[in-house]
Amino acid sequence: MFLLGLCLCFIPLSLGNSPYFAENNLAEITMTNEDKTQSRVPRQASFLKRRVRVSSLETKPQVAEFSVQSTIMSRYAFTAVSCTMVNRAAEAKEGVFQMLIPAAAFVSNFTMIVGGRTYHSEVTWRKQMAKEGNELGSDKILGNGDNGDNGMELFKASASIPGRNKAVFLLMYEELLQRRLGMYEHTISIKPQQLVGRLSVEVNIFENSGITALEVPPLRNKQRSKNTDTISPPPSTAINQTNNFARITFNPSVVHQAKLSQNGILGDFVIRYDVQRELSVGDLQVLNGYFVHYFAPTNLPPLPKNVVFVIDTSASMLGNKMKQTKEALFTILKDLRPQDHFNIIGFSKRVKVWQQNQMVKVSPNNIRDAKKFIYSLYPTGETNINEGIHVGAQLLNNYLASNGKHEKSVSLMIFLTDGRATIGEIESPKILGNTKNAIQEKFCLFSIGFGNDVDFNLLEKLSLENCGMMRRIQENEDAASQLKGFYDEIGTPLLSDIRIDYPPDSVQYVTQNMFYNYFNGSEIVVAGKLVNRSSETLHVEITASNGNKYVVLEADIKLEGVGQAEMIGSEVIEDNKEYKNHIERLWGYLTFKELLTSWHKSDTIKDKEEIMDKASKLALHYHFVTPFTLLEMKDSGFQADLPKEELTSLSMDGIGHKLLNLQGKKAPQGITGSSPRKTSKQNTSVSKTSADGDPHFVVDFPLNKMTVCFNIDGEPGDILRLVSDHKNSGVTVNGQLIGAPAPPNGHKKHRTYFSRITIILNKPKRSYIEITPSKVILDSKDRLILSTDKSTTVKGEDLVIAVLANSNITVTVQGTISFVILVHHYKNPAPYQRNHLGFYISNSKGLSSNSHGLLGQFLYNEVKITKVPLQATNQTSDAATLLSVRNRLVPVIRKQRKIYNGLHQVDCWFAKNNAAKLIDGTYQDYLVSHLFDCGSDLITNEV
Repeated sequence: MFLLGLCLCFIPLSLGNSPYFAENNLAEITMTNEDKTQSRVPRQASFLKRRVRVSSLETKPQVAEFSVQSTIMSRYAFTAVSCTMVNRAAEAKEGVFQMLIPAAAFVSNFTMIVGGRTYHSEVTWRKQMAKEGNELGSDKILGNGDNGDNGMELFKASASIPGRNKAVFLLMYEELLQRRLGMYEHTISIKPQQLVGRLSVEVNIFENSGITALEVPPLRNKQRSKNTDTISPPPSTAINQTNNFARITFNPSVVHQAKLSQNGILGDFVIRYDVQRELSVGDLQVLNGYFVHYFAPTNLPPLPKNVVFVIDTSASMLGNKMKQTKEALFTILKDLRPQDHFNIIGFSKRVKVWQQNQMVKVSPNNIRDAKKFIYSLYPTGETNINEGIHVGAQLLNNYLASNGKHEKSVSLMIFLTDGRATIGEIESPKILGNTKNAIQEKFCLFSIGFGNDVDFNLLEKLSLENCGMMRRIQENEDAASQLKGFYDEIGTPLLSDIRIDYPPDSVQYVTQNMFYNYFNGSEIVVAGKLVNRSSETLHVEITASNGNKYVVLEADIKLEGVGQAEMIGSEVIEDNKEYKNHIERLWGYLTFKELLTSWHKSDTIKDKEEIMDKASKLALHYHFVTPFTLLEMKDSGFQADLPKEELTSLSMDGIGHKLLNLQGKKAPQGITGSSPRKTSKQNTSVSKTSADGDPHFVVDFPLNKMTVCFNIDGEPGDILRLVSDHKNSGVTVNGQLIGAPAPPNGHKKHRTYFSRITIILNKPKRSYIEITPSKVILDSKDRLILSTDKSTTVKGEDLVIAVLANSNITVTVQGTISFVILVHHYKNPAPYQRNHLGFYISNSKGLSSNSHGLLGQFLYNEVKITKVPLQATNQTSDAATLLSVRNRLVPVIRKQRKIYNGLHQVDCWFAKNNAAKLIDGTYQDYLVSHLFDCGSDLITNEV
């Protein structure tokens, strides 16, 4: 309830319903709690969606209230969204909430109140993180047509609202505002999909250094674009401003909403502002031992620049795209300065260079000739991204090699494409590697993705790894001005090779403090922690280059804090600890962004793992939903009387770069789920072939009416291959051991149990399933996480995962292979007990005769017992008992084994010494390097 109260103090709420955050794919999952309460949530997204069987003729839930409150403190923005939905029908109905949020923002809280029951969020560790850089990047792709040039991500959530009831969705995200063209811009998407009776937006800005400019332009959408001549605020907007505080409210009535849009998609509410700057070394603010330093000098002469425009001229650019690109280039050429050098490259199947092997100085004649070249460009052929970048890099490198020693300039490559590599080098990792080798940190690459069919993942990494940035441009009437606007941001470099230093004994954990370039109208931000919180001053030294001049700025800045208590309107932050620690959270935000950049740039798995570990801990501490963390929804235990529902299900879609999770998670594409109304004991078919307990292995030979058993005394941390049939059925099963002390007076030095079971599927498409005593993780195209304490069934075309709460998990593959994993939980465990898993093969029809592994090798074998005279075996009894299996004779003795939590007892022939001679090779041959190793099964000691 504490979390709910926290959200309510951020957002003016009424009773309401439903959100869901989405990122790339659609899926469905069903979850049922013991108390029959259902709900749904995900973000990059995983959320739960409940569906009920109701008449399609009845009305959908209505949005009764939609409110947004943003609080901006020293450029750091906290935004809280509340959406209330009412279901007036007698039956349960699905309510859908969606909100576009800035791609640079981190979700930090999400709460649902459905039918009076509260579900709050917790950020958890994403354990199975992709180790290849190109796998994470796809999370950043924004597949939404509404993306502006800054990029937006769709947060979408849905829930089944009980009849004649309501639901409230509370979302909070935070971001550091970027300064572009001399202004900070804060964007709030207002697209509730319906006309809303109570719609309100409130933005409070606190800037200790003083607000010098404030603009609220008309709502921005596809009809009213970013670059508009008028800056008059939307109707129903009120602005109150003092020196360091501004409050902007937007409260349109239903009539005003209808004038703007009949479908509830009003557009983006945009606020732009700038602040007072006095000190040459910038503005430094301190709060609770953390500092932030803003540096944005003005009135400096621009640096000469060397710029190569690399333009996609493939067939997909035909028509309006090429027309708008040419218009933008014509305008950009006019803005080049006499001291600049430039060249233009068009690339498709072939590369066409305006001026071969040289950078051309700006002059009226050269500008005229360049326009002729641009005009002659005609879209045709395929897209050779690698070659276009390579030729551009060669031009700049050759120019710098011959002129770099004599002039201090800034070199840039501006790369524009509307598609993906289709010819030449088409593999993204190789394109990235080739680009990095060609540029060698000598200049920066700025990429522009034009339209919706672009490989944004590749463009983002191209810029990220080469000190530039990427921008998305939508294909609409305003594209030419968007292109020109992006160039304007980087068209006036004022400083290069900037370094900001503080005394090392005064600060620690400082974020990035060295920068390649500073462009006019932007801002450099550095944050860190003070070693001595009682320090009165901090020495700052800034060094940089401005043309042929070397700039040094020094000052001892008085540390006075941000003076929150003196701000007008401070009641907004009175009771909120996040607001009161906004500089620390800003530091956490910047630090994580830098770790994510380092993760992308790192070349080794070891480096990636170390960076991911640091970044994940940071994200968990600040409750940031990131590519390394997941957002799980938890039942807070507060419940109202709800009508009984026959069936519910949860679904989720996603776009964007952060994974959210709801006690389950984002379900892989094409998966549907259903669950019974209440948990009941299931009649699970008992299979003897298993590995359970310490671990004890049991193999059933039904044709011979015989059972064989053996033990494996492995070491904690060992990963054993249980089943391997990846070349035929595509199935591999591994199990990892966890250690525990041996019982008193026992003969073992320690006990081992299975703590994790992984099932890897290669056919018909690759999927990874990881099972622990607390959760089931399914990684396919997307990720789904299920809790083992809730009964859930997830169904796909060839895969079914059924969870029986606190009992077992059944995994069925293609209807012919079934595994049952028992979950062993101890309420009051003894020192030698550990929560663990048991593995049972309940259906092996789909596994081939070539199956291997500690259990898999016996699936298609026959055995028999023989008695061998004493002389042949050196035994002390009259005859020894030998088991004949796979052309080998194995000494065995009679034993009993208990399986299925002791519910069943089997008589078996026991093979000693870690199953020596019974299994092919030795048990060490079945050790694998990691849980998702499919490996080789060429183990044999057959005679």
